[in-house]
Amino acid sequence: MTPQLILLIFLLYTLLLFVISWITSRKSNNESFFLGNRISPWYVVAYGMIGTSLSGVTFISVPGWVGGTQFSYMMVVFGYVLGYLAIATILLPLYYRLRLTSIYSYLEQRFGFWSYKTGSFYFLLSRVIGASFRMFLVVNVLQLFVFDNYHIPFWLTVVVFMLLIILYTFKGGIKTIVWTDTLQTTFMLLAVVISIILILKEMDVDFSDMVSQVVQSEYSKMFFSDWHDTRFYLKQFLSGAFIAIVMTGLDQDMMQKNLSCKKLKDAQKNIISLSLVLVVVNFLFLFLGATLYIYAQSAQINIPELTDDLFPTIALKYLGAFSGVVFIIGLISAAYSSADSALTALTTSFCVDFLGFEKRDVEEKKKIKTRKIVHFSIAALLILVIIGFRAVNDQAVIAKLFTIAGYTYGPLLGLFAFGLFTKRDLNDNWVPIIATISPIICYFASANSIKWFGGYQFGFELLILNGMLTYSGLYIISKSKI
Repeated sequence: MTPQLILLIFLLYTLLLFVISWITSRKSNNESFFLGNRISPWYVVAYGMIGTSLSGVTFISVPGWVGGTQFSYMMVVFGYVLGYLAIATILLPLYYRLRLTSIYSYLEQRFGFWSYKTGSFYFLLSRVIGASFRMFLVVNVLQLFVFDNYHIPFWLTVVVFMLLIILYTFKGGIKTIVWTDTLQTTFMLLAVVISIILILKEMDVDFSDMVSQVVQSEYSKMFFSDWHDTRFYLKQFLSGAFIAIVMTGLDQDMMQKNLSCKKLKDAQKNIISLSLVLVVVNFLFLFLGATLYIYAQSAQINIPELTDDLFPTIALKYLGAFSGVVFIIGLISAAYSSADSALTALTTSFCVDFLGFEKRDVEEKKKIKTRKIVHFSIAALLILVIIGFRAVNDQAVIAKLFTIAGYTYGPLLGLFAFGLFTKRDLNDNWVPIIATISPIICYFASANSIKWFGGYQFGFELLILNGMLTYSGLYIISKSKI
């Protein structure tokens, strides 16, 4: 597949997004940008959120990850269902009752100024890192297979990619993204299904034969019973539940789409249906990963040292031009779906949480101007983080993403849990200190766990420990309501 063809596909797909943006962003204002005027159809939001939840990390990293972790990731996915149930029954009713634009303003109502700013800061930190990781993964593939051929430097590729996202989101915001995510989810899922079909055709086997091969292979192992192992099924399940709660329920990016629905019941239907669909879709990605490894063995293809490169290498070099076209469309869809909503959510959080858009009596035109400046500034920050990440990437991005999430989302988990499940007041000035100490303790515990805890290795459950430490620290600085 030639670089020229890949570039043409990229440009045509981008043009399609601009058309959708133009249609959906007419007569938009700040309410449209932040919440889509609260009129988004729940089923459109639910379908579009599949693409946002998966992103380029699932599209590329999960299939390659099968080689080292087999199907153990499914236990994390099963945990998601429990986490999404908690979001639908506990968090969404709270957000709708308070009619929140930024979900972190709940912390100000419950505890005070510093709790609010601490929660907002950790979201900004988490989402900047997470969005950068997701975008890096996709842009890096485009760089390797397209732009390196034109001797275009990586930093320029990132700048151009981010500029395109800014141009189609800066006016319509969430009102546009609800609909562009629908398109992107469709192309991403089609890319996975068609890729599997093409591998089956290349190997001259039918679907049932491939299922048998996957089941009989080492890749299909899902349950790991050794509690020392990071893949221990119970750790994975519980981690999945809490990952869903923090990376969806306590994440402005994901909740902003839910809050754009007309009413609470619509948002709840959205989140429950999403949780069930994600089980099927993630299993499909793992199945794709197993078929990629089986095909690579049968065709005597060397497995790349960085497993994130397995899917793009086979799709673009071994399965023919049509496979390359399908892969690139899915890849671009994954890139845009993870980047556009993150940029919009970060802009929303900064404008509402730090600039006080809902509290300041400023004319609409001035707010729109400020919002656009913030939008461009956050894009510039993402560019810098993506460029920096390329210099240090040495493992599957999904593993790195969940590991860092354990540190950055843990304080959010502790803060919201303390607010929801206790009636105690906090010494608000001490909250930033507690939220800083807890991740530090977790870092040292993780780095020394094998020596300190008899060979035990922390996996994604580090998030739970971080949340518990934050909760405990908050309890120490709290007092009963008089």
